[in-house]
Amino acid sequence: MAITKPSSGPDPILLTLFANRFMSVAEAMGRSLQQTSISTNIKERLDFSCALFAPDGDLVANAPFIPIHLGSMSFAVKYQMKLYGKELKDGDVLMTNSPHAGGSHLPDITIITPVFDQGSNEIIFFTASRGHHADIGGILPGSMPPTSVNIFEEGAEIVSLKIVDGGVFDKKGLYEYMVDKPAQYPGSSGCRNIKDVESDLKAQIAANHKGVQLIRAIVDDYSLETVQEYMYHIRANAENSVRNLLRDVAKRAGTNVLNAVDYLDDGTPIQLRVEINEEAGSALLDFEGTGCEVRGNLNAPISVVHSAVIYCMRAMLNVDIPLNAGCLVPIEIKIPKKSLLSPSRTAAVCGGNVLTSQRIVDVVLKAFHACAASQGCTNNLTFGTGGKDKNGVAIAGWGYYETIAGGSGAGPGWHGTSGVHTHITNTRIGDVEILERRYPVLIHRFGLRPYSSGKGKWNGGDGVIREFEFMQEMQVSILSERRTRAPYGMAGGDPATMGRNTWIKQRRSKDGDIPEEDSNEDLGPRHINIGGKATVFMGKGDRLLIETPGGGGWGEPEEGQLDTNQEYKHAWEARGSFAERAAAQAEF
Repeated sequence: MAITKPSSGPDPILLTLFANRFMSVAEAMGRSLQQTSISTNIKERLDFSCALFAPDGDLVANAPFIPIHLGSMSFAVKYQMKLYGKELKDGDVLMTNSPHAGGSHLPDITIITPVFDQGSNEIIFFTASRGHHADIGGILPGSMPPTSVNIFEEGAEIVSLKIVDGGVFDKKGLYEYMVDKPAQYPGSSGCRNIKDVESDLKAQIAANHKGVQLIRAIVDDYSLETVQEYMYHIRANAENSVRNLLRDVAKRAGTNVLNAVDYLDDGTPIQLRVEINEEAGSALLDFEGTGCEVRGNLNAPISVVHSAVIYCMRAMLNVDIPLNAGCLVPIEIKIPKKSLLSPSRTAAVCGGNVLTSQRIVDVVLKAFHACAASQGCTNNLTFGTGGKDKNGVAIAGWGYYETIAGGSGAGPGWHGTSGVHTHITNTRIGDVEILERRYPVLIHRFGLRPYSSGKGKWNGGDGVIREFEFMQEMQVSILSERRTRAPYGMAGGDPATMGRNTWIKQRRSKDGDIPEEDSNEDLGPRHINIGGKATVFMGKGDRLLIETPGGGGWGEPEEGQLDTNQEYKHAWEARGSFAERAAAQAEF
């Protein structure tokens, strides 16, 4: 039964109802994807996002997944709309990962499904899911090479593939794009575990289909006219909330011009000038002064910049609304051409999505004087085997990828949180039990890194320590930031401790690091600082010790305040996928 269209403005009860109904669609898609995927990266670490988009490609609603995905997926949907026009039909599903086509970095593969009205056969919504796949080819296992200098070294790039055409899955096309084409570039391999990737992509397709079914059920309940009307009301509500936020910021700051700058570890500046129009409640975010494109992989596509900005706007709102396109309506973003934030089409970008995006968030929040810097990094670790040998022969293998938590920054009235994924990443870390069971590694240590937070009236959060031992020879890579520049404090608070990556190398005769027999030198393992971005071929028994940055402090300590970390409660609590599964079973 259709509900009558409100005659004057949105009904507040229906506005809340539809906001939650739309969010529930994305949540149901996410549950479906988690339950039907097989990879550790998606099933356990939850490195995926699901969302609902309007017929024009704008973000309508999402569940609380990965912010860096959600802000940029709209670019991907709009690109495919422009590419296909009215050629799409019911039963088609599109696949893309190219930064040129609205992607973030290549391991993040987006699956897009149009939702057709069963009466008019017009597109009324899009459902989309984006998942990080642990290996899509490239020069190193894990497809996040810290040494990449162009996009061809980072794996398979897909501008557009109709992976399902009229209900028929294109397995041959998938194999061609994921295995054959990446291997054509010198030194690069195709996907090292195509069976896992294919299975997870089918899980994404199924999750999208779940969203299609739920959207059609909502339309049946309320009528298409009412559903789309409230879709735009929700967007307008987010727009008005951001306009009020901007007016309030200008009033509290006593100025309508805000400035901030921060630097990557290589010294590249990210500069921001914010000009607020108080009367209109709008703002211009101008990144003029940001450094040029870099030779490495810290270049961030424009879609990633928009993701970081929309996340910041939503994070600063003290109202319960879904993250959607309305948050960016009052915002104009100006990005200088040929800069780090607007790189050329062939530039390497795998680090821009996970590292530069964090620095953009730090700069925006610094300009708005919202909080101290968080760890500013995702500490991307990849390891695995396989690829091309020195003779160019392809060897079967596998790849693993994870991000590692750190400390969040303190703010006016709160301490930072210790050992947490911050800002635009919202993934889980791999469970130790699952990691050790599925891969030839042991975890020696995993816990908080004491005294790594910035001190202040409000202390930042501590980083973490995670130490791996590798039980067979394999290639290990780390892609990280905040190793030479500390996360800043605010309002007189201290900066946090920088991160550090240490290779604990066993001595071997073949490596030439065992001394002469008559030497008195200690034969213990060597401790080697490998820097923020490195790839190392590690032998059996070698270890990697990763110490992540903390969060900056806020405010000068008050007289008599102890200059120590906040007290920690060492109570054990069941966490992770096993605990969640047990809790879910107990509910039945």
